[in-house]
Amino acid sequence: MGLVRLQKYLADAGVCSRRKGEAHIRAGRVAVNGQVVTELGTKVDPAADRVEFDGRCIQPVEQKLYIALNKPEGYVTSCSQPGRDLVVDLIDLPERLFPVGRLDADSCGLLLMTNDGRIHHRLSHPAFDHEKHDVVTVDRPIAGGALDKLARGVRLDGRMTREAEVVRLDARRFKITLREGRNRQIRRMVAKLGREVVQLRRVQMANIRLGRLPSGKWRHLSPAEIKALLNVIGVPANG
Repeated sequence: MGLVRLQKYLADAGVCSRRKGEAHIRAGRVAVNGQVVTELGTKVDPAADRVEFDGRCIQPVEQKLYIALNKPEGYVTSCSQPGRDLVVDLIDLPERLFPVGRLDADSCGLLLMTNDGRIHHRLSHPAFDHEKHDVVTVDRPIAGGALDKLARGVRLDGRMTREAEVVRLDARRFKITLREGRNRQIRRMVAKLGREVVQLRRVQMANIRLGRLPSGKWRHLSPAEIKALLNVIGVPANG
């Protein structure tokens, strides 16, 4: 392998996307052979140079992995949180994987896990507008007018939520599709209508569906799913 740009090295190591890598380099968080590097044109030799991010030695990921996990309630989407059950502990693979996006501890359903920093950045950052589909169960029957209000948007933290697609499933259940991801957004939107969420289950993210994957279990994405996912989020398949 020849010389590669430092931001590509960071992406290949699963740290972040190339663009985010540029920001990390400018911020002085990356060192090469013990020297902090802030110049974006810097190239490194993966076979000879030692690259550190925030003081930790990093290496390119040999194989990119893409996992669909059915997250149970009670697990947190964090790689380290003492005293809590972590989603990373549900996957028995030696590679270090990162959760894509967030599901709060009380929520369940589809969570993507990967060591591909490009995917993590594109699906986690709110600027990219990728769809998330959730099935929501509330504590009491909810009127059609209230669901219409959810679809139009409600005011949270001084600004309106974006328009959403809302489909009633029964008196207490509906499916909502969002293209933004504020903190505990659906729960807070439902609270504005005088209801409480008793279950929130993510069933789809971008083109990836939960299907019949049992709670607590995981599977590799198929090559077709990976290809479609990369296309949907605008990431070149060749990296």
